[in-house]
Order: sequence, then structure tokens, then C-alpha cells
Amino acid sequence: MLQRIEAVAPGSTKMQALVYHQYGAPSVVELGQVARPTMGRDEVLIRVMASTVSAADWRARSLQMPPGFGFLGRLFFGVFGPRKKVLGTELSGVVEAVGSSVSRFKPGDEVFAFTGASYGCHSEWRVLPENGLLVHKPHNLSFEQAAALSFGGTAALCFLRDMGGLERGNKLLVIGASGAIGSAAIQIAKAFGAEVTGVCSTTNLELVRSLGADHVIDYTQQDFTKNGEHYDHILETTGSASFARCEGSLSEHGKLLVVLGSFAQALGLERPPRGSGKRVIASLPRVNRAHLEQLAELAEAGHYRPLIDSVHPFAEAALAHARVDTGRKRGNVVLRVGSARN
Repeated sequence: MLQRIEAVAPGSTKMQALVYHQYGAPSVVELGQVARPTMGRDEVLIRVMASTVSAADWRARSLQMPPGFGFLGRLFFGVFGPRKKVLGTELSGVVEAVGSSVSRFKPGDEVFAFTGASYGCHSEWRVLPENGLLVHKPHNLSFEQAAALSFGGTAALCFLRDMGGLERGNKLLVIGASGAIGSAAIQIAKAFGAEVTGVCSTTNLELVRSLGADHVIDYTQQDFTKNGEHYDHILETTGSASFARCEGSLSEHGKLLVVLGSFAQALGLERPPRGSGKRVIASLPRVNRAHLEQLAELAEAGHYRPLIDSVHPFAEAALAHARVDTGRKRGNVVLRVGSARN
């Protein structure tokens, strides 16, 4: 458990944040004080109510990378130590103040946001550009649910719709169906009219069915590559399925959508046979505000509700990180930050 420190005094130029100064186990994350951000004329000051500990935070903190990515990971996150001391890629909160040029938001607005590789959401306050990845919170979601909209939702939306071209009636297989991205993908794909099969462990079968999956495969009992089915899209979120393994399960012109894959896949070296019509897509998602707006619309319509694994107090973030480290979380691990307000 993190050591508690004295609260930041009202009017202080400091704020509480979760910081880490070296790579390692969950215990490297500490509750400390950092400079409170200042707001520009086109920016919004957000009082953070909730955030998440995602797979992106786990990799940045632990520096555990897929084979072949170790050196690149250290170059990106910091060769001699973490370049960004405050993690957190998504948040929900309340607008506290706006810059003089801001017109889209006003104080009191409830919002959610995605900072991605900029991180910085594990803090009491976050300043973001008005025209950044920041939109109004769906009225029917709690702050904890809204904080978990972006990471899994944007990845699913980008891979399925933008890169994969998922259409009504397509057959989709989701590998890692109970994770943050997989659980979002099932719901979003169903909203788009696809027929969805989820691959998960025995303990998560009923959960994945409850998300709307038409079919569920227990990978401990059945190999999806041997069931005789063919899919228009296979979404790979676990790093366990190469094209060679999936090729026979893809329909003509089928696509393997690789969220987490091998070094060769990331470099575009894993190519289907010429003339097969099949594709491997492993590009990084290009997220924009329209993605968040569509996620909000899907949530308000009841089509997408982020799956919450557990909710942890801000001061107990090490427990949240430890839960992610197990590799067995179901959906999203959430930090409740709002209680840290002074």
C-alpha cells in the first residue's frame, strides 16, 4: 500500500499525484506532490474524479515488452529512467476553470478524456486543450465507468471500423474477449451489427456472453483454429496468435487485426501469401475527438458500458497495478481520484 502524505493545502501550487522514478514492481509507484498545472487561454482545467491503470501503464511502469520491443520501449519511455513521472492515459472529471478562448466547455461540466502516450492522468488536476481528446461525459455513466471509456474503446473502434472496415453481418472473432479492449470490441461490434465470437478462459465464459457475444470459446478446452469456422475479422489482443496460426480461420479477404502482436507483425514483415486476399493489420490506432464522441453516443444509447474489474482508492494504486500485473483482470482497473480533492 502506498504511504499516505499530508493533504495539499487549499490554494497551493502543488497537487497530489502518483509518481514513479524507476522501472519495476507496483511498489515503485508512490503518492507524492508535484506542481499543479497552469492553464492557457485555449485550455481547460479538470478536477480528476477517476482514472484507470491500463496495460499501457503496466508496460511503462514495468518496462516489460513483447519480444523484440525491449530496446524500443526503453527509448520511448526513458533510457535511464521514466521520462514521464505521472502515468494514466484516461480520466473522467469535472471542469474547474476554462481559458478565455474556450467555448466548448464551462465550469461544472462533467467530462472524460484520453491522453494516450502523454499520460499524466494519475493526478488531482489535469490541463487539456479545449480541442484535444476531451468530450462531455455520458449522463448515464458514473465517473468510474466514464474513466474507462477511452483506452479499450478507442482501440476497438479504430481497429474494427477504421482499419478493419467491419460491416453489418460480418463474423468477428475476439481473442482476449474479457480484457479492456476485447470487452469493448464485443459491445461495439454488436452495435455495428456483427456476429461476434469471444475467446476467453473458463471462468470468463458467462461474463463474455453477458457482453453480447453470440458464441464463446473456452481456449482451455477448444482451439478456435480447429473448429471449422471462418471469420471476416480476427481481433488479436493477447499476443498469442500469429497469421500462420489464424490463416485457416480467416475467410476470403479476411483480416487479422493485431492490437498486441510480435515484432515482425509490427514491422509489417508477417505477410499473407501473395494473391490470398487476406491481410494482417498491425498499425497504431490514430485516435481523434470524433472517436470519443462516438463512444459517448454508444454509451448513452446503452450499446457500450466499459467493463469494470475493480475500483481502488487513489492512495492504494499499488494494489491496482498489482491487479493488472496478474494478467487476469476482467475489463478495466479503475482508480477513484476524486476523494483526494481538498
